[in-house]
Amino acid sequence: MKDNRYCVIMCGGVGSRFWPYSRTRMPKQFIDFFGTGRSLLQMSVDRIKGIIPDDHIFMLTNEQYAPIIAEQLPQLKPEQILKEPARRNTAPCIAWAAYHIQSLDPDAHIMVAPSDPLILKTEEFQRCVLKAFDFIGVHDALLTMGIKPNRPETGYGYIQVGEQMGDDFFAVKTFTEKPDEKLAKVFLDSGEFFWNSGMFFWRAKTILDAMREHASDITAILDQGIGDYGTDAEMDFIAANFPTCRNISIDFAVMEHASNVFVECVDIGWSDLGTWGAIYENSPQSDDFGNVTQGCKALLYNSHNNVIAIKGDKLIVASGLDDYIVADVEDALLIVPRAEEQKIRNYVNEVRTQFGDDYL
Repeated sequence: MKDNRYCVIMCGGVGSRFWPYSRTRMPKQFIDFFGTGRSLLQMSVDRIKGIIPDDHIFMLTNEQYAPIIAEQLPQLKPEQILKEPARRNTAPCIAWAAYHIQSLDPDAHIMVAPSDPLILKTEEFQRCVLKAFDFIGVHDALLTMGIKPNRPETGYGYIQVGEQMGDDFFAVKTFTEKPDEKLAKVFLDSGEFFWNSGMFFWRAKTILDAMREHASDITAILDQGIGDYGTDAEMDFIAANFPTCRNISIDFAVMEHASNVFVECVDIGWSDLGTWGAIYENSPQSDDFGNVTQGCKALLYNSHNNVIAIKGDKLIVASGLDDYIVADVEDALLIVPRAEEQKIRNYVNEVRTQFGDDYL
């Protein structure tokens, strides 16, 4: 295990597309969806064990979730939980993590990962992670992992590959965020496009240099803290200055503009568990009619291809229900066609407008 390897796990999101199971007080990354006894966050940490030392793993989150993280990951020290004072999307928080880690280790090689994907091929994932670290060790690169698509998914970002740089590594031609179905089918048929996994690898210096070139408004703010990072003064500086950073993703801020962007194309059994459809695809069917039930007893008649998730000791009986999502918690019930799962975030926004934050 190399001492200059670090991992930053982003775990501050609220998972609105997974409403009503994923709530502001307990987002999806902290939930055990598959009855394994491990939350999605815990599974993400488990996968990098043996590759990155425990004390080189950092969580990017907010104050509200710090106690949950401390409970689920007791091996982490409090200083390994970086608490954002405001949500500013991925570019500012990744920049802050890079400044922080660079203050601890100027030669840091950093993996950035979301907290909530499902990865079924753990050993292959670990092999690909090691190859990624080797790649950034010899290239001044901003590296992402690309997943070979198996359907025209409209909810993911896509990466178009260019010149091959070695086994499974390619220069990136273009990024496209969430295409419509017609364009997604073109991408799938071309064989040149891969899903953007949201996992990144780079040296601390490389990403900060790229930020200074392509998102200088953010680094102009955070550069003022050089000298404070890694000291007792860091959090006071972040509390005062981080909220003034622009709200923008790392893809829009840097990856779409930089010339040293590469992708490692992998087959790791990846799924972005961002939607109920992803749960449907990755859960065993409960009957011979394509229905999936999560945590509940159900009698389903003349019903096909539904995903039904009920919290609490409740029996559900349904008839004539095809291709629906039914998700029930103590104070909210969601019933929508599976084809509308990308609209759930819009519905959540309408709930906020009509009823405030009590149901979020």
